[in-house]
Amino acid sequence: MDEATSVELERVVRLHQPEVSIAMKQLKERDWINEREKKKTGKGRPYKIYSLKVSFKDIIAQLEKQQMEAVDKTQIKIEKLKGMGGN
Repeated sequence: MDEATSVELERVVRLHQPEVSIAMKQLKERDWINEREKKKTGKGRPYKIYSLKVSFKDIIAQLEKQQMEAVDKTQIKIEKLKGMGGN
């Protein structure tokens, strides 16, 4: 799937509209997605269409790196706390 509407994403990932909007906002802030609007036929608000700017593999790699950095920082704090024990 090259593109998906927010409604399609809701259905596929089984999230509610507000959750999809939050997720898309976070992906957009990281510059991982493109977002465009398409007018509905007739009345109504246009709907958003999303597509990835970055490959899914690259997104996973970036998330893994971010989590590993967080783990490393936590481990350093734990080691400092152990050193303060004075045993």
